[in-house]
Formats: sequence, structure tokens, C-alpha cells
Amino acid sequence: MGSWGRLLLAPVVLLAGCTAAGAPVTPATPAASAPTGCAARVEEGRLPDWADAGFSGDTRMPHVFGAKGEIVAVLFGQPLTVGRTEGPSNKILWVARPAATPSPDPSAPATLVITATLDGTTTRVTREVAGGPGPSIVDVPRAGCWHLDLRWSGRTDTMDLVYAAA
Repeated sequence: MGSWGRLLLAPVVLLAGCTAAGAPVTPATPAASAPTGCAARVEEGRLPDWADAGFSGDTRMPHVFGAKGEIVAVLFGQPLTVGRTEGPSNKILWVARPAATPSPDPSAPATLVITATLDGTTTRVTREVAGGPGPSIVDVPRAGCWHLDLRWSGRTDTMDLVYAAA
């Protein structure tokens, strides 16, 4: 086999070694590739003006921006933790940037649907925030970097969040 064949075969072999573990998870479709790397970047500064309603003064909260800047996750109880038995919960306030134009699909449900995939695996969970972006508790079954696909009101964004072990 030529060098190109070996180069193309390596990712297939690596992906074949990834297995899903944990109870309430759904394996990814066979055609989906497992993400690699973690782009989670928790910022500690002021929230953007469009996301600071309800906060007073120069409030500084840990937060993570979506890759497209369409949504921000304001983190209460940072760090997010798997199996936390006491202390703050994994509360996340989701704030969507105001849409520049009306929703591309007015019939799209407002519910925020979060599809989270554990980095380097096919372990996948889905969480929903009824009514769209707002307050939520988002728990996942295992510690690690989770890639989030976020969908609401015909809009989308992605982000990575890290959950630590308790």
C-alpha cells in the first residue's frame, strides 16, 4: 500500500477504536467522524451589551461564546462538574444575540436543542431548553470536553464546554 493509502487508512483505524460508554447516550451515526481537540475558552470579563440584561453594573461572569458569536453560555457554578453531590449545579444561562433579521424559518421551534458529543468518542447526549435560550441545568454523563451543536428558532451555533470530574 502506498504512502497515501496508509495516510488515509490511519484515521479510519483511529476512529474504529473509539467506543461509546455510559448509560443515557446515543451513538453517533456511522458516517459521523469523532471531533478532536477542545476549543473551550471560558472568559471572565464583562458580558457583551446584548447579553447583560438582568446583570447590574460591571458584573463579570464566566462565559463561553459560540463559534459564530450567535449565543453565549453564562456559567454559574464554574467549573462545570460531572457527579457533583453538593454545591452549585451546572447552571448555564443561554443568551442568544438578537437576530438581525426575523427567523429564517418562523415555524422552527423556539426550544434550544443541545446535541453534545464527548471529544474523541461517539458518546452523544441531547438536552433541551424549553422556550429557547434561557436558564438551564446541563449535565453530561462523563468528564471531558464536550462539543455542543446548538439549534433554536432556525438558528445554529457551536461551542465546546469542559466538564470536570467531581
